[in-house]
Amino acid sequence: MLISIIIPVYNEEKNVPEFLSRIQPILASITDDYEIIFSLDPSPDRTEAVILEYRAADPRIKLLKFSRRFGQPMATLAGLQYSSGDAVIVMDVDLQDPPELLSKMVAKWREGYDVVLPQRRARDGEPWIKKFIAAIGYRVINKIADVRIPPNTGDFRLMSRRAVNEIVQLKECHGFLRGMVAVVGFPQAIIPFDRPPRFAGVTNYNRFLGSLRIGFNGIFCFSTYALTLATLFGFLIAGFSFLLMTIYLLYKFMGWKILWGNPTLVILVSFLGGVQLISVGILGEYIGRIYEEVRARPKFIVDRAEGFEKYPKP
Repeated sequence: MLISIIIPVYNEEKNVPEFLSRIQPILASITDDYEIIFSLDPSPDRTEAVILEYRAADPRIKLLKFSRRFGQPMATLAGLQYSSGDAVIVMDVDLQDPPELLSKMVAKWREGYDVVLPQRRARDGEPWIKKFIAAIGYRVINKIADVRIPPNTGDFRLMSRRAVNEIVQLKECHGFLRGMVAVVGFPQAIIPFDRPPRFAGVTNYNRFLGSLRIGFNGIFCFSTYALTLATLFGFLIAGFSFLLMTIYLLYKFMGWKILWGNPTLVILVSFLGGVQLISVGILGEYIGRIYEEVRARPKFIVDRAEGFEKYPKP
C-alpha cells in the first residue's frame, strides 16, 4: 500500500462526509492504492454509523473503535500501528488540516524526506489567547527540550514507513507525537500553510487553552530542565535568605533598630511556601509520568477493527 491516512475522531459525525468528499478525489489523483483509517473513541453521536456507511461503499475506508475513550494521542498511535502504507499521513477530520496539501506532502516524500510537516502561518478561527499560549508553549519546549520541535506544526504530518516503524517501537505512553517524531529524527521538510477554521462542530479541547496536558507532556517528557530550574530557584532563595540574615546581623552589630512586623513574616512565609509547592508540583509531574510508564498498561484497547486482515502485535 502506498498511502495510509490516519484520522483520530470523536463526536465528528458532521465533519466526516465533507472530509471524505474532499480527500477522496485528491487521493485518487495521487494513487488508487491507499487506505483511510478512522481511529474512533466511542462517541455519543453517529460518528461510527456514518463511517460504516461510507465503508460499505468503499472498503479502503477502515475503522478502529476503542473499548473506551483513550484520547487523541493514543488514537493516533493506534492508527500508526495498524497502518500499512509506505507513507502515513496523520490529520484531523475537521478540515483545519486541508486535504489539498496532500499532493505537496507526497511530492516532498518522493524527493526523499521521511517526515513532511505542514507549518501554520495563520490560525483562523482561534482566539488570540490560544494563539499566544501556543506560541509561548513552543518557545518554552524548544528552549528546554532535548530535541527540537518545529513551532506551529501540530500532529498533521506525513511520515515514511521507516519513521513510523521506529515511532511505534517507542515505549513512551504519553503519545506526544510531535516529540516522538523529533526523537526518531530522519530528514524533514516543512510546507507553510494557512490553517482554516473548523468546518463544523466544536473542538474537543478547551477553546482558549487547548490541551494543557499535551503541552505539559512536551515539556516534562522530553526534558529534565524543570527539575534543574526548581533546584536553581531553591539555591537562589537560599542565597537570598543568607543575604537577608547578613543584613539583619549588620543592623544588630551597628545598633540600628530592626523593624519586625507581621506583614514581613507573612510575605516571606507565603513566598517560601509557594516556591516549595511549585517544586513539589514539578516533582509530581515527573513522578506521575514515571508511574504511568512503570504500570506499562496498554496504550489502547481495540473493541472493533473493520477492514484489517491481520492485527499488529501491541
